[in-house]
Amino acid sequence: MTTQYADEKRTPSSIESAGPTFDKERTAKLLRKMDWHLVPFLSLLYLLSFLDRTNIGNARLAGLEEDLGMKGLDYNIALAVFFPFYVAAEIPSNLMMKRTSPSIWITIIMLVWAVCTTLMGLVTNYTGLLIARMALGLAEGGLFPGVTYYITMWYRRHECGLRMAVFFSAATAAGAFGGLLARGIAEMHGLGGRPGWAWIFIIEGLATFVVAAFAKWAIADYPSTANFLDDDERVEVTSRLKQDRTSLADEYDIKYLFHALKDWKIWVHMLITIGIYTPLYSISLFLPTIVKNMGYTNEESQLMTVPPYVVACLCTITGGYLADRQQTRGPYMIFFCVVGIIGFVMLISSSAPGVQYAGTFFAASGIYPNVPMGVAWNGNNIGGSTKRAVGIAMHVGFGNLGGAIAGFAYRKTDAPRYFQGHGLLIATLSMSLVLTTFMTIYLRKENARRDADFAARGITIEELTEEQKYEERERGDHASYFRFTV
Repeated sequence: MTTQYADEKRTPSSIESAGPTFDKERTAKLLRKMDWHLVPFLSLLYLLSFLDRTNIGNARLAGLEEDLGMKGLDYNIALAVFFPFYVAAEIPSNLMMKRTSPSIWITIIMLVWAVCTTLMGLVTNYTGLLIARMALGLAEGGLFPGVTYYITMWYRRHECGLRMAVFFSAATAAGAFGGLLARGIAEMHGLGGRPGWAWIFIIEGLATFVVAAFAKWAIADYPSTANFLDDDERVEVTSRLKQDRTSLADEYDIKYLFHALKDWKIWVHMLITIGIYTPLYSISLFLPTIVKNMGYTNEESQLMTVPPYVVACLCTITGGYLADRQQTRGPYMIFFCVVGIIGFVMLISSSAPGVQYAGTFFAASGIYPNVPMGVAWNGNNIGGSTKRAVGIAMHVGFGNLGGAIAGFAYRKTDAPRYFQGHGLLIATLSMSLVLTTFMTIYLRKENARRDADFAARGITIEELTEEQKYEERERGDHASYFRFTV
């Protein structure tokens, strides 16, 4: 008969020091409990976040530019100004979340961005729209890196990918749901003296505010304080993480900020990320416009954006599941980069609407899975809690600068074929493909080198004592016993 613990007489402190003690069946039950209490609400938050930052694309089709007297590159500028403020908020936000608590900090930023979204529906001129977009970027900036870091506080390294994929799949749901929702809300044109595009912002902003009102009580801060876990489960989660992080430093110290800033591997991941986020935001912001220029009406374009997002959602979750199961990231990211490139090649090389529309499926299915997989890969390979918080924020923050580039990827003057826009995104994805291949090869060689060092010393990682590991706890991923996810 399988017991729940290796030794039922152990105290919680001795269990934690000895490592995880749940059997396979009870561990699976624990993970399911965590999944149900954490992932659905986090996914809802990101759905609202992505909806509120990209709904301007649907508002454009509902008459935004005409009503605010926007001309030339005004719309592109309105898209781009969001991102510098979004990026500026990310590292400070992650440090604030570590200094306060996830439930408090995430609730605060949600309430602020909900107000900003609603105010976008009340602007009466272009200047007001720009100010509202800047404020929205500053408010939203902390959510994605914050939640990504938050997930690493609950799950082991090779359990994070699937959870991040499910969480990020909310972005694809926002793309699909946003088109349908905007199509319906636009029919409120004239109600209260406001145009249809204004109601898109107002309704979606108010929806975020309602959810934010419950966020403080819906978000469990840490495994050690989670009410939905019993005492044994809290100890088990803490022990599992301690074993997985190989006893590396988890306390807050400003020196780990500089450790992250000096790590060249994080900077390579940042370049990989901007190559992926640029097409991500280009598709998110311009897909209705791209489809419309295939020869469809505004209404048809909004509805036709839904299927590519549905397929991308399935690819995101499937890719995350398989990568976690095989405990690898690089080869999957290489594959999805190739898929995305194929999609944009189809868009740039053919004038046939059917081929172009099929290209949007390949493009979305190649881009979206690589966002959570990339941040999981980077997070897996950063040793130490504070350095990981900063490294993830650097990764996501630099990637989101791709949004500023994306704002100018598809210009009116390039319609209807958008050769320059499609060509730009082929180039950025190709850069990510090359750098991902490089990192995959390098990390494999580095793991092999560290294994050879241990073999030369005649010991294994498992034979290291806690005292020996403690001596290297501040070295993070430079510790001799740390192994990279490839």
